[in-house]
Amino acid sequence: MNEVDKIAFIETKNGQILSTKSRGKTKYYIPGGKREYGETDEQTLVREIAEELNVEIDENTIEYVGTFKAQSDGAKDGVIVKMTCYKAKYDGIMEPTSEIEEIRWLNYKDLDIISEVDKKIFGFLKKKGKLE
Repeated sequence: MNEVDKIAFIETKNGQILSTKSRGKTKYYIPGGKREYGETDEQTLVREIAEELNVEIDENTIEYVGTFKAQSDGAKDGVIVKMTCYKAKYDGIMEPTSEIEEIRWLNYKDLDIISEVDKKIFGFLKKKGKLE
């Protein structure tokens, strides 16, 4: 079994969650990405969010939310994505950069436009009262 190790940034407000769509993709994904060799979770989170959203994560506020696994979208059967999720405060104004085409706030009714692992995260956040 192959496992893709990813780190994600959970930002919720008013019953919605921050999501992004990469250029050329059809689904929305919680922002974040793959760890580079030797990086900690926190280093990956800070780097990926700076690259994707042009904001700076306050490392002193990073809090673990949960880890979720599901079949990786677009990959052969048995390729699992493991998404380790964190929330944190940040400085700056979010704007799409590099590979990100769009930033959008989603809620639980948007399950048809997100990845399989994001569906698990949305369900978890709905149970916690963070998503409408």
